[in-house]
Amino acid sequence: MNAPDYVKISNDEQLAYHIIAGRGDGASAPGVVFLGGFRSDMTGTKALWLEDWARARGRAYLRFDYRGHGASFGNFLDGAIGDWADDALAAISQLTQGPQILVGSSMGGWIALILARRIPERVAALVGIAAAPDFTEDGLWAGMDAAQRRDLMAVGRIEQPSDYSDEPYVITRRLIEDGRDQLVLRTPLALPFPVRLLQGTADADVPVSVALRLLDHIDCPDARLTLVKGADHRFSGPRELALIGKTLHSVTQAVAAARN
Repeated sequence: MNAPDYVKISNDEQLAYHIIAGRGDGASAPGVVFLGGFRSDMTGTKALWLEDWARARGRAYLRFDYRGHGASFGNFLDGAIGDWADDALAAISQLTQGPQILVGSSMGGWIALILARRIPERVAALVGIAAAPDFTEDGLWAGMDAAQRRDLMAVGRIEQPSDYSDEPYVITRRLIEDGRDQLVLRTPLALPFPVRLLQGTADADVPVSVALRLLDHIDCPDARLTLVKGADHRFSGPRELALIGKTLHSVTQAVAAARN
């Protein structure tokens, strides 16, 4: 695998990224940006599959690691939702041109919604894959008992078991408190572009109710939710990946139709 390039976001922090330029007929279509999940990186199945999809169609494509993730600089435990949203904003601003299709997986779906609120002119469309808006409040904090909440506030961190790693998830007080400044489901959220939400019915991390709540909450003239029976949170099997590709094709057509 090729070594990543780096883009500077501060005097001492850089984000790792891979990018391909659009070519041929695909160059006229919006670029695609993949926004990964909590503790994920840009070498995951979906991120790499999307790169192959984009390259085969001549589409511009960007994948990157937030600070403290993957090959990027920084300590994961120092970061929070607002930091990672800032990273996504910096990557899009410095590395892409024009409106982009944001593909947000899990936490990346929340990041995509934050970006849509901050820079709507740079968003051509949004595809959420098991999108997890407000998960620090509605998932992590809501799932803690009184003792865990006391420990978190007093010590500044607690550990929780992970289904995806032998190492426990460390939840910091800053992650929870910063997350409250980034919530998107408590106030109106206008998304004036096509939105497609993909959700597995067997997702043990982000229940279907979250996707339904998000669909109901957004103010969007062209929003659709697709439920996939039996798909889990990874959403990375052959049928799920094929659906992501099909969704990107259809949403690109929707963007083109809206321009005409």
